[in-house]
Amino acid sequence: MNVNLKEAVLPHFLAILSFYLIVIIYFSPIVFEGKMIFQSDILQWEGSAKELLEHRARTGEEALWTNSMFSGMPAYLIHLDPKGDITNTLIKILTIGLPHPVSGLFFGMVSMYLLLMVFKVRPVIAALASWAFAFNTFNFLSLEAGHNAKIWAVSIVPLILAGVHLAFSSKKLLGLSLTALAVLLQLKFNHLQITYYTLILVLIYGMGQLVKAFREKQLINFSKITALLLAGAILGGLGNLARLTSVLEYGKYSIRGERNLPQAEENDSGLDRAYAFNWSNGKLETLTLLIPNYFGGASQQALPENSAAENALRTQGMEPQQINQFVKNAPTYWGDQPFTGGPIYGGAIMIFLFILGILFAPPLYRNVLLAMTLVTLMLSWGKNLEWFNYTLFDYLPGYNKFRAVSMALGITLLVIPILGALGLEQFYLNREAVKTKATFFKALGITAGLILLAVVFAHWSGFGGTDSSYPDWLQAALKTDRKSLLYADTFRSAMFIGATALLLSLALFKKMKMEYAIMATGLLLLVDLWGVNRRYLDQDSFTENPSEQHFAATPADEKIMQDQGYFRVLNLQNPFNDARTSYRFNSVGGYHGAKMSRYQDLIERILDPEISAFVEKAQEGNFDYAGIPVLNMLNTRYIMAGRGENAVFRNPEANGAAWFPEEIIPVSNNEEEISTLSALDTKSTATYPSADAANTPASGAGKLSLESNGPDQLVYSGQVERKGLAVFSEIFYPEGWQATVNGQEAEIHRVNYLLRGLVLPEGEVRVEMSYQPQAYYLNRTLSAIFQYAVLGLVLFAGYMDSKKHPQT
Repeated sequence: MNVNLKEAVLPHFLAILSFYLIVIIYFSPIVFEGKMIFQSDILQWEGSAKELLEHRARTGEEALWTNSMFSGMPAYLIHLDPKGDITNTLIKILTIGLPHPVSGLFFGMVSMYLLLMVFKVRPVIAALASWAFAFNTFNFLSLEAGHNAKIWAVSIVPLILAGVHLAFSSKKLLGLSLTALAVLLQLKFNHLQITYYTLILVLIYGMGQLVKAFREKQLINFSKITALLLAGAILGGLGNLARLTSVLEYGKYSIRGERNLPQAEENDSGLDRAYAFNWSNGKLETLTLLIPNYFGGASQQALPENSAAENALRTQGMEPQQINQFVKNAPTYWGDQPFTGGPIYGGAIMIFLFILGILFAPPLYRNVLLAMTLVTLMLSWGKNLEWFNYTLFDYLPGYNKFRAVSMALGITLLVIPILGALGLEQFYLNREAVKTKATFFKALGITAGLILLAVVFAHWSGFGGTDSSYPDWLQAALKTDRKSLLYADTFRSAMFIGATALLLSLALFKKMKMEYAIMATGLLLLVDLWGVNRRYLDQDSFTENPSEQHFAATPADEKIMQDQGYFRVLNLQNPFNDARTSYRFNSVGGYHGAKMSRYQDLIERILDPEISAFVEKAQEGNFDYAGIPVLNMLNTRYIMAGRGENAVFRNPEANGAAWFPEEIIPVSNNEEEISTLSALDTKSTATYPSADAANTPASGAGKLSLESNGPDQLVYSGQVERKGLAVFSEIFYPEGWQATVNGQEAEIHRVNYLLRGLVLPEGEVRVEMSYQPQAYYLNRTLSAIFQYAVLGLVLFAGYMDSKKHPQT
């Protein structure tokens, strides 16, 4: 087999080399200096995963339960790395040793490049579009926030589409294998919301192919390809069987599952509508795809020198230090979202090429990609398009499990470069056609008109944000500054579009080679995106070790660390949205988007009011520890109100690890139980879910002590004076927890709405609780088998394709 290296290999090598170099150059502090990005969500993850990582380092085993957050919860959605899993190794090979998390951007460019190769787009155009896909601000803002799994999940979407398109392009085996591999890799990152969006894209693409098959009377062939792709997706999914089954199992008991306490005007399962749609992109805010500072940029952003706000503050006689502090963190954003790290910008040049694609791309793929763009935009508008999104939320299976719907813009920014590349490819191929010049200038006119309309709409909206707390003179100054930011970026976008139009016009009129014009366009696009990203992720974003500073022990931590017992800590500073406490202690609070639903109920109905009442009394000098009975039943021995040693308060009323209540109250439903619990003395009384008092266990008597504990194992011993129910300060979870009493299996009961209870016999007892979800261990082995099957299929398909299509 003779291979023409210059034509068959060199363009692809240069494209992939450009991807590698771009990542290395932008993220050189990570690659060469070992620095890290200060990612807030990753720091939260480190706090929540510390116990699990330490357990793995100490024992070599994977802990599937953690006691460090929310008084205990499954670890599936925090840290899960099943034995035998080869996906991490695959990713290291495919990303050529680039460090996590920036390796995801490289993989995204390669993934997009492969997709466009499948669409027969020439390498230089495919490389340009790949740069645009990876370097949009959605990815960089996500990187800054620490949403690494989301970036990876989005980066794999083009690979899935490439597999699907290959199958419909008469390369069924290669399409099957690539689809299986892509699904395997995407599900590994466990970002099911992005996977859901991916499924929507595939369905839209499939509808386009269905229409084509119907017109060409090829419905049988369409059905065969669809079945083949479904088989590939299932195979890739089976490679994540352990992850998927565990997550789906837990989903039923999380805040995304069925409600324990039904609420008016809400579904019986899934998230609250207000919570799910809190981050909804405004319709006009979509124009940040074209003009980055259209809505002011980030929620807090530095203003330029001599801004209107700075001058207004100076006129009012403010101190220079106060002025400087304000202008460095000015509230420039005036959009619909609670706050934002920056605008979602896709590149003005790419928006122009997208419009070019609408006019030049083949009708089938133009229509499919336009539909994808429109649907993902509508999804991102959330509560700002109620009739559409509330209907999906109420009736589309599984959709009510997701939140932050503005995330759909990440998928929009995947589709736009595809259509832009297809359009530019057709523009290149048809540059000699009679209508090409007129159509090109039509695209330029539409883009210019869109910019003009954007400015008009902004003026109609008034540049006002949530500034009511500021005096009128400062509100007026902020509006002036927002207007200036918009004008500056409008001019900037217009210049990049104008330069691109000039380059392509020169090529169109044969004053420049088209290849050179496209290369120059790619460089302009990179300069554009690079510049905007630097506003939010610059050299100052890289630090030596953010974890070391963030988790450095405070005097408060050191005081609590002197106690080697088993207890929980309540940090009064944002307790249920921060995982720093979990880094060292078993915490009543934590940070997670899928808490157990019963625990969330407890927070909203009892813990929040209990904490507020305690703080109010404590501020008056009355530390009413007996007045926090539910915190006491969670064995909350320490309450932390700050970082100083004197901000730690020991709670003498904590119930301990286990106790025998004197009275058991039967309750018939969840509402009755949580209402009863809020008024109980949890030391002497417990609730038990039973409508029939005759089936309620008797109260016992005795004393229990905790001998040993780990993330997923607890051992107690004691003397029981009277047979009956003992309550343990551990969270009840019906899937996987097993208990033995003196070596005999015992049923774990749910008591006090969410704690564990055991009926213990009279006499000396030894109680062992262990978390052993058998389905996980079985599926872990099966997952590894299916992963090797996917890898074997990819290698076999590649071999067969190379035999059918030798390079000459």
